[in-house]
Amino acid sequence: MAERTSSTQRAWRTVLERIEADLLSGALSAGDRLPSERDLAADLGLGRSSVREALRVLEVMGLLRTSTGSGPQAGATVIATPSDGMSTLLRLQVAARGFHLDDVVDTRGVLEDAVVARLCTDPGRDLSSVRGILREMDAADLSPGEFLALDAELHYALAEASGNTVIAAMMAGLRTAIESYILAGAERIDDWDAMTARLRAEHHAIIDAVERGDDRARSLMHAHITGYSAAAGLTPGAY
Repeated sequence: MAERTSSTQRAWRTVLERIEADLLSGALSAGDRLPSERDLAADLGLGRSSVREALRVLEVMGLLRTSTGSGPQAGATVIATPSDGMSTLLRLQVAARGFHLDDVVDTRGVLEDAVVARLCTDPGRDLSSVRGILREMDAADLSPGEFLALDAELHYALAEASGNTVIAAMMAGLRTAIESYILAGAERIDDWDAMTARLRAEHHAIIDAVERGDDRARSLMHAHITGYSAAAGLTPGAY
């Protein structure tokens, strides 16, 4: 039984490696349709079940879009920017504790620094969507959950504004993954009103600095992230 399982896994990987090689060589590119399951199976000398399983995995990963039926739109098509798939994988890994929370928080800090640095040097930066979220966060009647949801949206909007789709996808996955920890941390903050006032002020200071192209926005962002993490108990070893 173990030998049969190993053989099935090797067959499954053969399909993935073939598609990866075709993408790297340029034989396949975004928007292209893959050969049919039958043609792939015949070409690789594998069973159609192995091919089908590999395609399902790639679809879950966000690399492919599949359509049933017949005609020019049927079959599997390569997607240009599989950001949803990357975000999903990160969320699942963190949820399963495949990544330690300390490392996730550290990585978020690295990504946020890269986002702010990129925006500060981009004369064409557009922060209109970020400003819109800031205005929503200034409302006085927000619950902690509503405020922190907008906070996550704000940081993701900054990542999107940076124009780096990989960073934006990673930010989406990491922020969503630790959202429950951040919300739980809010319950450990004695004076939530004072904390929201502080976070609002920090957000405005960061965005103002970015719009000026002031590199001090990076240190402001770092202090913002580490300050809340410490106050909410999201410090190394907290979980």
